[in-house]
Amino acid sequence: MLARLATRTIQDRLDNNPAVALLGPRQAGKTTLARSLGGTYFDLEQEAERLRLDLEWDQLVSGRGLVILDEAQAAPEFFPRLRGAIDEDRKRNGRFLLLGSVSPALMTAVSESLAGRLALVELTPLLLSELATEAQRARLWLTGGFPDGGVLGRGAFPTWQSDYTTLLGQRDLPTWGMPARPATTHRLVKMLAALNGRLWNAAQLGRSLGLSYHTVNSYVDYLVGAFLVRRLPPFHANLKKRLVKSPKVYWRDTGLLHALLNVPDERSLLQQPWVGASWEGFVIEQVLGQLGATGRDYDAYHLRTSDGREIDLVLELGGERWAIEVKLTTSPAADDMRRLDELAGAIRASRAYLITRTSRPAGDDRRASANLPWLLERLG
Repeated sequence: MLARLATRTIQDRLDNNPAVALLGPRQAGKTTLARSLGGTYFDLEQEAERLRLDLEWDQLVSGRGLVILDEAQAAPEFFPRLRGAIDEDRKRNGRFLLLGSVSPALMTAVSESLAGRLALVELTPLLLSELATEAQRARLWLTGGFPDGGVLGRGAFPTWQSDYTTLLGQRDLPTWGMPARPATTHRLVKMLAALNGRLWNAAQLGRSLGLSYHTVNSYVDYLVGAFLVRRLPPFHANLKKRLVKSPKVYWRDTGLLHALLNVPDERSLLQQPWVGASWEGFVIEQVLGQLGATGRDYDAYHLRTSDGREIDLVLELGGERWAIEVKLTTSPAADDMRRLDELAGAIRASRAYLITRTSRPAGDDRRASANLPWLLERLG
C-alpha cells in the first residue's frame, strides 16, 4: 500500500475530535486507507452491514475501538444516533471515522446532525508526492490518480475512466439527488471537458444543452460535490485594470478529462490544442490536493484582467500571498517571468513562481522559475 499524505492528518483529527469524515470521490482509496488504521469496519451500502451495525451499536459505542462507517451517505438514519453517542461523552475523541463520496445527502446529514462534532478531511486520487516510482509519476498527468485507473500500471487507461464517468451518471449522481437523465449528464460532462480551464459561462452552456443557466449551475453543483470538477473563484483586488469576475472550471482528475476527450496516450495529448489548459489544471490540482491532504488552510483563486493578463493560481496561505503561473514548456522565456512579476507586484504577492517542465529551476523561495516537484517541496 502506498503511503498517503492524508494519513497523518486523519490521525491528528481523530486525536482531537470524536469523529472525522474522510470525504472524496469514489475509488480514490478511502476504504484502503481507513482499514489500515484498524477498528471495526462497516460498509453501509450493504443491507446486511447496516443490520449488523444496528445490532452491535450499544456494544460499539461503549467500547474503546475506532468504528469505521464506509459510504456513510447510504445510511443517514444513523447520524442522529452518532450525535447522541458523541454527546454522551464529548471528551472522548477518535471514536468514529465516516467515509463518503461527497454527496448532497451526506453533507446535509452532517450539517444537521454532527455540526461541531466532527472534522472533515479530503482524500483525492493519488498525488505526485505519493507515487513511488518515476514511471508512475510520468504517467500521472495522462492517466490521473485513481489507483485502479492505470497510474500504478499500464492497461486500464482510458477504459477504466470511461466506465467510471458512465456509472456515476447512471447510478451515483441520480442516487445523490441529481435530477438530470443519464443522457443529459453524459452530454454535460463531455461539454465541461471541452471547456476545461475556461471562464465559466452557465448561460452559454445552457443554450447548448437546451437548459436554463439556473439548471446548469445546479447540475454542476452536484459534479463539484462529487469531486469531479472544481470551480476556481476570481481574485478581487483594487487594481487599475478591470478584473474578470467569472470563476474558472477545471476537471479535478486529468485522467477523466482525457478519457472524455478521447485521448489514448501522451503523444496524442501533446497534439491537442487544449493541452496547455490540461497541464494548468493538473498543476493546480496537485498543489491544492497536497495542501488539503496535509491539513493546511488556504484560499485559492485565479486572476485575469480585462486585457487578458492572468495569474493561474493565487494562494492565500500561512499569512502570505502566492502568485503561481503555469506554462507548458521546458524553456520558459524571460518575458514570462517579467509579466508574472508585474502582476504579482500589483496584487502585493509575497511569492511569485513560474511553473513549467524545466529541468533547471532558477531563483529562490520568494521568486523562481521552476518545475512542479520543486513547488511541491516548498509546500512541505
